[in-house]
Amino acid sequence: MNVNRTMVAIAIAAALVAGAGGGVLATGMSASAKAPSHLDPTQVAASLAQRLPKTKITHVDCGKFAGICEVTAGSNLFYVDGTARYLILGRVYDMQTRQDLTAARLLQLSPDSLLAGAAKADGPDGESVSDSETPALVEAAKPVNLARLPKAGAIRWGPAAGAKLVVFTDFHCGYCRAMSGELEKLGLQVEERPISILGTRKISEAVYCAHDPVKALHGAYAGDVPAGSPKCDTSGLDANERFARDNGFNGTPVIVRPSDGAVLQGYRPPEALVAFAKGGRGA
Repeated sequence: MNVNRTMVAIAIAAALVAGAGGGVLATGMSASAKAPSHLDPTQVAASLAQRLPKTKITHVDCGKFAGICEVTAGSNLFYVDGTARYLILGRVYDMQTRQDLTAARLLQLSPDSLLAGAAKADGPDGESVSDSETPALVEAAKPVNLARLPKAGAIRWGPAAGAKLVVFTDFHCGYCRAMSGELEKLGLQVEERPISILGTRKISEAVYCAHDPVKALHGAYAGDVPAGSPKCDTSGLDANERFARDNGFNGTPVIVRPSDGAVLQGYRPPEALVAFAKGGRGA
């Protein structure tokens, strides 16, 4: 199935109009909140069966977001309007709780697949949709300007003499946990900047404000979230998340080389991390 630029743009616009501003960007509901909906999931499922006869629809939920329905087809996830005419491939963000609701739902569907790097949407037939087909949703990694980030918001660890990497991570990201262990073994200098992709802002704040943030960071990956951490200025974490959004970091981990702002999105094995830190491609 081919989803072109026009279709995606029309789909998003239609969802926003139908949902009175509460469609693609969910601004006022939590991950568990239900939006009032007059859409009939049975009717939507019937329409999808006609439009996508080769796709086995697992479930249709029209009660999560105003104006659009969430559709699961096996491990694939997408959204449609109430007539199932417009199909939306992308992410729904709750800007109140700062949570990527699509990522959280995908984790429920496939717990062993943790959306490393910039997520690529799959079409409802399971076909991979290329970056050019979803230009507003998936962008190729481009060099970034780390000078836009304040010193605050980072947890720095590793030997000062080691090659340096800046890593954007989420404490519920299994790939981040695995890569953190690899970075520790490699003796690289790490500037870790937590971002909340999977609803982990409170954990990030507890770690960042802990008496020993480095110890708290490694503990959090092991499931030991610091309790009773003191309050501190967390505007640096806000800056991390703003920087991630501005640069299209829709998943974690994201690795940045400070010398030139080169970006790797997603988990990389030890040899690739070393090569990238020393100026190579790291692919």
